[in-house]
Amino acid sequence: MRPAILDKLFAPITVLPGIGSQSAKLFERLAGPLVLDLLWHLPTGIVDRRASPPIRQLEADRIATLTVCVEGHQPGFGRRPYRVICSDKTGTLTLVYFNVKGDQLARLLPVGAERIVSGRVEFYGGMPQMAHPDLVLRPEEAERLKPIEPVYPLTAGLSPRLLQRAVAAALDQLPGLAEWIDPALRERRGWPLWGEAVHAVHAPASEGDLSPTTPARERLAYDEIFASQLAVALARARRHRQKGRAITGNGALTGRVEAALGFGLTGAQRLAIAEIAAEMRQPRRMVRLLQGDVGSGKTVVALIAMLTAIEGGGQAALMAPTEILARQHHATLQHHADAARVEIGFLTGREKGKVRASMLASLASGLTPAVVGTHALLQPDVEFRDLALVVIDEQHRFGVEQRLGLYAKGRDADTLLMSATPIPRTLMMTAYGDLDVSRLTEKPPGRHPVDTRTVALERIDDVVAAVGRAMSRRAKVYWICPMVEESETADLAAVEERHKTLAPIFPGRVGLVHGRMKPADKDRAMAGFAGGELDLLVATTVIEVGVDVPEAAVMVIEHAERFGLAQLHQLRGRIGRGDKPSTCLLLYASPLSELAKRRLGILRETEDGFRIAEEDLRLRGAGEVLGTRQSGLPPLRLADLAAHEELVAIAHDDARLVLERDPHLESQRGQALRALLYLFRRDEAVQYLRAG
Repeated sequence: MRPAILDKLFAPITVLPGIGSQSAKLFERLAGPLVLDLLWHLPTGIVDRRASPPIRQLEADRIATLTVCVEGHQPGFGRRPYRVICSDKTGTLTLVYFNVKGDQLARLLPVGAERIVSGRVEFYGGMPQMAHPDLVLRPEEAERLKPIEPVYPLTAGLSPRLLQRAVAAALDQLPGLAEWIDPALRERRGWPLWGEAVHAVHAPASEGDLSPTTPARERLAYDEIFASQLAVALARARRHRQKGRAITGNGALTGRVEAALGFGLTGAQRLAIAEIAAEMRQPRRMVRLLQGDVGSGKTVVALIAMLTAIEGGGQAALMAPTEILARQHHATLQHHADAARVEIGFLTGREKGKVRASMLASLASGLTPAVVGTHALLQPDVEFRDLALVVIDEQHRFGVEQRLGLYAKGRDADTLLMSATPIPRTLMMTAYGDLDVSRLTEKPPGRHPVDTRTVALERIDDVVAAVGRAMSRRAKVYWICPMVEESETADLAAVEERHKTLAPIFPGRVGLVHGRMKPADKDRAMAGFAGGELDLLVATTVIEVGVDVPEAAVMVIEHAERFGLAQLHQLRGRIGRGDKPSTCLLLYASPLSELAKRRLGILRETEDGFRIAEEDLRLRGAGEVLGTRQSGLPPLRLADLAAHEELVAIAHDDARLVLERDPHLESQRGQALRALLYLFRRDEAVQYLRAG
């Protein structure tokens, strides 16, 4: 049960004065449906009303607060605005209003009265005016005027005044909560108490107070990160308590495959294999993430793990997100597994009739010890005799339910998740902190570095000529077309247009692949490119992950400035897989922004995907790098992982320490931490405490 002390914060915003059912919809769209959501809706700017010059010294486009005398009214008609003439000893100021109804202005600004007005100054015909002043107050109401006001992000239909009043009312609901941060840490960082911090972030006194590094903002960011780290640490502790099965290999199959590889494993591969084997031997369930850069040799590590499961008497399954990728994995795995005389099955949605029935029977009987497939493996009629290891490639492209669906077909099966997207350490802790992680940071021997160059779009004719020369040397070429304003229709138009211009230059040798094509047509084009029919493939980013064509030695990326760093790195990873020197040409439109220059510069400097991922996080922020939806990462509202990177490591260590000392959060601090988990909607983690 959520602590009763938090009830006021989890009440609907309609409990706040002045928020009815209609305006509640606007507030919900902007911040969320609860009082708490308003507290997490932080100001992004300030309005400084302290400037109070005489009328004669007013400046255009500045906010000013003046005490004036109302001289007269000039009601508007038609399209002419309503004007109120005001003055002080130095000159005249006109207040301008549009769409005035009734006598509201006559009552607000009676002739002869003194009023305080505040708003942005404009000049019209050389005379100062103020359109729809932000504030009009009687002298005795002067205390209502705040010298500095917070400016909040808005949505259509909500006025700044209404939002400010709602936030002030939400602040009145703040309960006094027991402190959950370690006192020594709070003192060392100079952080205020929780309630003080919430009040402070909504009352900035200067632009500097909007910085994510101010003590109040940093403290609240830490609270959010700490809640996240505590939740993943609880999930991890729960998983480590879950019963699994101990799987021990005898080396009979893995030894034969390793001996026949034809190349030595890297140190990182050997370490990952040892970590996976050690965890499979434990009588608890393994859920491990194998993270490797493009071309770092994840497939071989996965094969050794699958063979270990088979040596231990079980079966193994590898699920890939696309048929192209599944076929490729199957070909690679079967090629290496032949040395151990292990047959690896294959199952996608395309297998029908007798072929499918035969594979299903073979899996159910255990005759086929391993299988590679797509989502087709999740079908209810796919059964295993004894599924011991589930391998999921490009795991972020599957939903949690799909990942669990395959695991459920086994008996306490171990799970190995694979990702070719290097993830910064900070994000790893936040998004996958409950997982054990193995990282492949080396490239297998013999991989050629890719020569990466930036070329202005004006030189596209030179690029086309260079592509022709590469094709005459029997190299295959990818030509990637740009992302156009996140619009699939526009992306499609761009790729089809480029195909239309290149096809006549290289007749019969240019293929086309994009996301709107039928899977069969897409596979046909990819097969033609991988085989001998096509030498130039014009494509959108659908070729980004997993496609392996060793002869591909040139990649052209059009409008490279529109892509994220990590995505450019993933695309570049499609070349440099064979024995030819490879070149990646990044075409850009001039002039380049400073951010785009930095991005393309980093790509030219390094092929280290982990370094690129760290830079990407700094340049674009967490939401862009991971993509909140596919990662399952709760959106962070107070923390900015690029600005608060060091806080993640502190929170990570503190969460582990807390659970070592107080695994059920029963101490005084533990009770405060339960409130913290609820505050950031990590209720699920509290359930783990009860479930045991």
